[in-house]
Amino acid sequence: MTAHTTFVHLTDLHVSDPTVKDDHLYSETSKTLVAILSDVKRLTPRPSFIIASGDLTNRGDVGSYEELKRIMGEADLGIPVLYALGNHDKRAGFYTAMTDRTEDLGAPYDHAAVIDGIHIVVMDSSHPFKVGGSFEASQFAWLEAELANHPELPKLLVMHHAPALDANPDLEWESLAIADTEKLRAVLEGRNIIGILSGHIHFDRVSNWYGIPVIVGIGQHAATDVLYLHEGLRMLSGASFAIGTIRPSGLTVSFVPQPSERRELHSFTFADMTEILKKYEEQAALAAAE
Repeated sequence: MTAHTTFVHLTDLHVSDPTVKDDHLYSETSKTLVAILSDVKRLTPRPSFIIASGDLTNRGDVGSYEELKRIMGEADLGIPVLYALGNHDKRAGFYTAMTDRTEDLGAPYDHAAVIDGIHIVVMDSSHPFKVGGSFEASQFAWLEAELANHPELPKLLVMHHAPALDANPDLEWESLAIADTEKLRAVLEGRNIIGILSGHIHFDRVSNWYGIPVIVGIGQHAATDVLYLHEGLRMLSGASFAIGTIRPSGLTVSFVPQPSERRELHSFTFADMTEILKKYEEQAALAAAE
C-alpha cells in the first residue's frame, strides 16, 4: 500500500435509456453523471479507482446499461471502475450489456480486485423483487474464501445495501436483511476491514458499525429529505459523490455535493411504502411460481 490511496465513490446512478419513457426517473441522471465524471477527471491526485455501489440503472434493462456504458466510455477516465448491483438493477441486463458473460445470467455479481495495495471486495446484495438487500448462502462462502486472500492487505467492502444498524424489522427495506447482517458481522470479525461503501437510501450517512466505518452516499438521482423521515420519504433534487483517501491511519471520506435548489421531486408516506413492499412481494411470489 502506498502512503495514500485516493478513490471516488459513486452510487445510485439510476441511468435510464433515453429512448424509453420512464415515469419513475425524477432527474436527468445521465446529465448529472457526465458532470460528475468531468469533476472526477480534474481531481488531484488522480484517483486509483472508482466504486459505483449499485442502482447503476433505474430499470435494469439492457438499453439503460448501454447508456451507462456509453457515458463511461465517452468520459475516457483511464481509471478502473468497480460496479456493484442494487435493487433497481437486473443481473441479466447488466451481464448482457456490461460484460462478456452469456451463461448463468441470474448469478450474483460478486468480484474482487487489488489496486494500489487495497483489497476491494464487491458483493451483490440485490434480490429480485425486493427493496431491501440479502445474500445467498453461496455468497457468504465466496466472501470467506475471498477474505482469506491477501491477508496482509487492508480490505474495502462494497455492497449496495449497508448493514442493518439495529434489529428493527420495519427498517429492513433500507438495509441488508437483519439475519444476513449478523452473518456478515461474524464473517468480518477480526478482519482488517477499513470501510464499507454503500448507497440505496439517497442521503449521506456515516456510521460506526461494530468498529467498521460504513459510508453511504446520496448518489446521482435524488436526495432524501432527512427532515421528513418521521413521516415517509420525500425526494428532493440533489446529488453528490465522495472522495475517499486511505492512509495508514485509516479511511477518510469527503462528500462533494452538487449545486441544487432542493426542490421536491416525489414523496410518499410509510403507508404508501407498505403498499409498495406488498406489490414487490406479490411479484416475487408470481416469479417463484413460474
